[in-house]
Amino acid sequence: MRDLRAAKILSHRRNIQRYSRLLATDITELEREYLHKRIAEEQAELERWTTRAMQDQFEEASVANAAQAVPKNQDGESHA
Repeated sequence: MRDLRAAKILSHRRNIQRYSRLLATDITELEREYLHKRIAEEQAELERWTTRAMQDQFEEASVANAAQAVPKNQDGESHA
């Protein structure tokens, strides 16, 4: 899942860069409007994937911290 998420984030960043470079070229106003729309869509998707990644990392850290907080008995086994 992490690989897919990283690939999606990278893909959206590259698309934004590509569209931004195209904006610096000699294009029509209609093409410019289209690129601005695509950049906004890509940024929204990038934010969505980035937020999801951060939430997953937070959840993983919470689970890891909770596992460490479980007291162990003398045999090294958890009480949970």
